[in-house]
Amino acid sequence: MADKQKSRQQVYTLVVQIGRKTGDGLPEGATGAALMCYASGVDEAEAVRETVAILKQADTAPLDVTGYGTLEEREAQGHEIDAEERALMQRALEENSVIVAQMTPFFDDEAAG
Repeated sequence: MADKQKSRQQVYTLVVQIGRKTGDGLPEGATGAALMCYASGVDEAEAVRETVAILKQADTAPLDVTGYGTLEEREAQGHEIDAEERALMQRALEENSVIVAQMTPFFDDEAAG
């Protein structure tokens, strides 16, 4: 095939749930977190594998990954995607990388009471 590999790369929106691990950088008292990531790959499976590998290297403990598809797939589902989010997706594509756009820590409410 004459196609360059980069031309087949797409950016996928992934939400990764992580558990606690020493050195993970999560706030004290958090039981884990959800990370919104933009990851490039030739398909969603590759994007997931790359994201999990990078998060493990960053001393986090990925537990579960939910894929929300490409920009086009999300638009077709009616998702509102702002300019900042589009810029992060473009950066992930250009750098062939994984970008963690947002981190939402989880806290166990029952343990607090």
